[in-house]
Amino acid sequence: MTRPLPPVIAAAQSASQRMADRHTPFVMNDWYVAAFGQEITDQLLARTLLGRRVVFYRTTAGQVVALEDRCPHRSMPLSAGTLEQDTIVCAYHGLRFNTEGDCIEVPSQATCPKNVGIRAYRTHERGAVVWIWMGEAEQADLSKLPPQDWMDSDDWERSQGYLGLQASYVRLHENLLDLTHLSFLHAKSFGTPDYAKAAFESEIGHGQFALLRNVVPTTLPPVWAVPTGLTGKGQAARIVRSEFRSLGLHEVSVTFYDCHLPENERPQYRIRTAHMPTPETATSTHYFIVHGRDFALQDPATTRFMHEQLFVAFQEDVDGLALQELALANTPAEDLYEFSVAADAPAVAMRRYVLARQQSEAQA
Repeated sequence: MTRPLPPVIAAAQSASQRMADRHTPFVMNDWYVAAFGQEITDQLLARTLLGRRVVFYRTTAGQVVALEDRCPHRSMPLSAGTLEQDTIVCAYHGLRFNTEGDCIEVPSQATCPKNVGIRAYRTHERGAVVWIWMGEAEQADLSKLPPQDWMDSDDWERSQGYLGLQASYVRLHENLLDLTHLSFLHAKSFGTPDYAKAAFESEIGHGQFALLRNVVPTTLPPVWAVPTGLTGKGQAARIVRSEFRSLGLHEVSVTFYDCHLPENERPQYRIRTAHMPTPETATSTHYFIVHGRDFALQDPATTRFMHEQLFVAFQEDVDGLALQELALANTPAEDLYEFSVAADAPAVAMRRYVLARQQSEAQA
């Protein structure tokens, strides 16, 4: 067969129209990661989030400020200006804006125009990251921010990093819900041949989607075998839960143990990875990552080893998704179709949920 039958293509294209993709407008009323806290200082930081330019800084009291990065006078980026006494002074004509985005000084005249200013965004700093609400400020609700107790706990050792992704954030969420690809895309890093064939379960609920997979027995790749000591062939159990927690957070939880030991005698080694994608544009994404473990605490060598190994694998995802984005951009619309398999069920449900969220927001 050189080409699928037209009905097959039509059915696949129809199904795709019911799912979010790179063409779906952003859902603004939700929490996304804006930056790692250490990035925001007393120097102006500019970043594009959900298609909008935002300028960040930290006040002398330590408060994070996020403002629209555009002077409303003649549209000079405020990030090109200077920070003076917790206010931004525009580089073009010296207009001054406070932490709420209000224009409080126009050097060329004695008074300021009334009700002139820029948009100020709600932020919340928790653990290593600063979250931002890009939508209506009055709808910003901290209860909508999923709990991540391990990111603040002394019982976990953590490392963090950032990758720039040239693909849609929806594709990254889908990638993380579909860990079947570990056996192939990550064959040289933390994938194993038996992973794709292991039995799996799906959990699909409103706004919560997960894929669970138990790989037992298995032989662990070095990134897990070395720090846990589970280096034997067929020695380990690898229990994985990959879960979409929100538009800005995807969490992967893994437990390892020696499957040859009695249940009451085997120590468990747990890892957590918070994958936090924030759209930059329709086809580019800020990819923030925090990785944690509850073993080998206060061991810098293990932290360094695992961080380096893991980010090799995460870069494989970034490279693979960029190739997908290129293929999507270069395929004529009439020829473009994708079909799904059983393991895709949580990802398909997630994409339908994202589309429904966007449509609901647009109609509000």
